[in-house]
Amino acid sequence: MTPLQPDTFYHIYNRANGRENLFDEKQNYHFFLEKYKKYISPIAETWAYCLMPNHFHLLVEIRSEEELKRRRRRKTFPKFETLEKLEESELEKLVSRQFANLFSSYTQAFHKLYQRTGSLFQKNFKRKEIHSGEYLNGGHIIHPYQSCTSRLYRYNRRSAPFFLSGCCVRKK
Repeated sequence: MTPLQPDTFYHIYNRANGRENLFDEKQNYHFFLEKYKKYISPIAETWAYCLMPNHFHLLVEIRSEEELKRRRRRKTFPKFETLEKLEESELEKLVSRQFANLFSSYTQAFHKLYQRTGSLFQKNFKRKEIHSGEYLNGGHIIHPYQSCTSRLYRYNRRSAPFFLSGCCVRKK
């Protein structure tokens, strides 16, 4: 699998094993987003997300190498003491490790709450590098029902209202 690269947009997605749910209650969504903020915000900017009961979609831009190093100096990544001298492959490991930490942390809490064991997520989250500006501006995979705005606003596990208001359109 191709490692996540700095300064690159990705559609990241995964689902629960079998026919299980990742999110059974409102508190599960909130907890996932709290952990997401802790582990992913330091390494990526989030442009869109959609959390559904048995899977999720994220549209993220991995931060630049310089920004990752700057955040390291602020002690954002305590386990990576020598980020200043990291080679590209080690920087890629840092980014992937943050996603692994998110999924592991969520899984452990979910298991404890529901007294379950085993794998919650399918192995190896999927990622697709994004090059198309149309894909980015509309978040059309993340928010497939853009034309049905009332439906989107009722579904509060999506970032679509931000897209619909125009606040997430960015020029590089």
